[in-house]
Parts: sequence; C-alpha cells; structure tokens
Amino acid sequence: MSSASSLAIDGLVSGLKTTDLINSLMSVEGVPQTLLKNKLTSTNSFISSLQTINGLVQTLATKAKDASAATSLDLFTATSSSPSVTAVTGANAAAGSLTFTVGSTAAAQVGVTAAMTTWSSAAEPLTLVAADGTTTTVTPSSGSLDDAVSAINKSGAGVTAAKVAAGTDTDGTKLYRLQLTSTKTGAAGAFSVYRGSADEVTAGTATNVLTAVGAAVVTQAKDASVTLWAGTAAEQTVTSATNTFTDLVPGLSVTVAKASTDPVTLTVAQDATKAQAVASGLVDAMNAIATYYGSNTAVTSTTSPTTGTTSTTAGVLQGDSTTRDVVQRLSSTMSAPVNGKSPSSIGIVITKDGDFTFDADVFQKALATDPEGTQAMLSGVATAVGAVATAASDKYDGSITTSITGQQAVAKDLNTQIDSWTDRLTARRASLQTLYSSLETSLSKLQSQSSWLASQLASTSS
Repeated sequence: MSSASSLAIDGLVSGLKTTDLINSLMSVEGVPQTLLKNKLTSTNSFISSLQTINGLVQTLATKAKDASAATSLDLFTATSSSPSVTAVTGANAAAGSLTFTVGSTAAAQVGVTAAMTTWSSAAEPLTLVAADGTTTTVTPSSGSLDDAVSAINKSGAGVTAAKVAAGTDTDGTKLYRLQLTSTKTGAAGAFSVYRGSADEVTAGTATNVLTAVGAAVVTQAKDASVTLWAGTAAEQTVTSATNTFTDLVPGLSVTVAKASTDPVTLTVAQDATKAQAVASGLVDAMNAIATYYGSNTAVTSTTSPTTGTTSTTAGVLQGDSTTRDVVQRLSSTMSAPVNGKSPSSIGIVITKDGDFTFDADVFQKALATDPEGTQAMLSGVATAVGAVATAASDKYDGSITTSITGQQAVAKDLNTQIDSWTDRLTARRASLQTLYSSLETSLSKLQSQSSWLASQLASTSS
C-alpha cells in the first residue's frame, strides 16, 4: 500500500497518525543509507579534486617536455624593412638576414567573353584547357548563359564563372558577358575556354571565347617573384604560385604584398620574450598546482551567529598522501641544483614559503651572457620536473590517476549499496503500511463486535 493510501486510514479507528509513525520509523531505518549517501558525496568531491590537480600536473608535464628540448629557447622573430613584406618564423629558423627585391605579386587569371544574349542556340559542349594541357569538357543542359555558368562551376576544372550585365543590344535585348576566373593564383592557374569538344580543340576547329572579338583576358595568371643578390653574378629569381614563399630560407615564411624595386631586408633574431615565456611558463604551471593544493588542504573555521559555536572544515585533499607526495617531490625537484648550479641562476627562485617566483631580469641577463648555459639549466630542470609530473599524471599508471581509478571504484560500490538500500527501504515501508492497515482493520472488527455484545447484553438486561 502506498503512503497516499495510508493517509486515508490515519485515525479512522485507532486515532493514531500512522503516516507520521511510519515516516519516523523509516527515518531511523534509513540512517545507514543516509550515511552511504554522505560518503558518496564526499567521495565524488574527492574524485573531482583529484581530477583537477591531475590536470594541472599534466599541464606541467607538457610544459616541461617542451622546455626540456635542447632548442627550447631557440625561438626567433623576423622583422622587415618594408611594410609590404612580412615574415613568420618556424621551427627551423636561425638568426640572420636576407635582402631581395619584389618583382611581382601572384595573380589569378580573369577573362571576360564578348557580350552576348545566350551561350549558344542549343546545348553544345564547352572545353576548359588548363595551363598544363589538361582538358575538361562539359555540356550545359541548354544554350542559356545560366546553364553555361552552372556547367563551368560544377566542372571542377579550377575555373569559376559569373554572368555580368553588359548593357543592351540595338533592339533593346539585354546583353551579358561571362567573367571567368581561375580558382588559384600563379602561372599554373592559366586557362582557356573553347566552344566545342576536346577533339575540336585538338583539331583547331573550336573557338577560344577569350580571344574572340570583344573578349579579353583582364588579368594574366602570374607567379609572385623575388630576386636575390640583384646586380651581382649570383643574382637569382625565386617564384611562387602564391604571395607566400616558404623556401627562401629554412624556417621562414615570407609574404609579399606589392612589387617594388627597392631592396627589402628581413632580419631574424632570437626572441628573448618568447624564450622567457618558456621558463616562466614552467614556474606558472608549478605555482598553479601549489595554489590549488594549498586551497584544498586548508582548514577553515566558521562561527554560528546564533549559537556562537565554532566548527572547522578540512580541505578535501587534507590527509591525502598521494597528492602530498607529488607536490613535495615536484617542489624539491624544481629547486634542485643542475650540474652544481641553482635554478635561481636563470631566475627560477623558491621562496621561504615554498612557492616559486620568476625573476625576468635574471633570466634575460643569463640568456644574453650565457645562452648555452641558460639552455642547459632550463633543459635540466624541465627534464627532472617532467619525469616527476609524468609519473604522477600518466593516463595509464600515474600515481594520481591510479588514485582516481580507485576512488571511482569506491563510488561505484557506494552507488550499488545505496540502490540496494532503496529497494530494502521501499519494501520495509510497504510492510509497515500493510501492518498498520491490518491493525486498523482488526480494531474496526473488534469495535464492531464490542458494540454488538454491548447491545446484546443491554437487551438481556432489560
């Protein structure tokens, strides 16, 4: 019987509030489940904190891996003497300079046909011929210009078409031109368009619509070009199908915006700011771990404004040996000497409170006076720290990862127990409701019998 049904029998015979009695009994019997639920809440909170600090340690491991490379500080920036030339350094960049002139910028071919009202009197094939001789033949579904445009755009031949208004004919009929544009820049994007099939093109009987009367190639397909060592015996011109040159110098991508006879000089130099970010990033990642661990192990006290009693609450990671060991080992490793020298020599300084600071001035001075020694120190610190961080946060067998897996198993078991208690308590409530309902029924029968006996005795007596 449901609790809703038990409400209907409250006090009908006995006058007892059976629903309240059942709820009271269930509150007592449900205490073990409540304890399990509280344990599950604290376990999930613990898991969440472990996952957060594990993520922070993984971040440190990643930064340490990058910083440990023997060339982690070989970061360069390119500057240009001309605003129309820009350059971006890559992984293989090296210090140096390069001077050249920009002969031309890359262009895509653009051509327009003569003005016309229709493409043809009936559906007829058209053939596009690429610069390398590749031919693509399509047949519009009709002789209309719209169908010719559609056929070209769907051809996949690297050419797009658009119908452009071109005034009116002598009789007032609207005229249009087809504007044909290569989809890529550079000389390799040049093309021709013919009325007719590929065989007719080969036979020379097809008409080139871009060289017909009234037609024109508005923009020639053209490569970008730069000239190195102009005016010397070593003069050399380098071309690119786009305005970006990726092979002038290893590790340098150069983009030109306009042609110029004035020499342009690109200078590549080590970027001290980027190099500093590698070292300071290691410190920042370590401090993020220490800060999170500190806030989640702190003990806080609160005083009730009504009762005046004070209660203390420990952080969720308080007492956890796994995270405590990881943080301590990371801290000691970050501050440990490398080849007899302290990391403070490159600006990585541990404070008396156990936190780390980064002294940018010390790092920049060390980088300028002893770049190789600075690199060796940073690589050494990063390698050692990375090993500890990886051992803790490895996604398969890291110590924190293993702890998370174990706690997740605990949470799963708690959920199973809670579900079992739910079934048990549901059955118990139903049993109590049946019991009290039976008691009410029995009392009702007894009262009926009592009333009958009383009436019989009264009639006998009279």
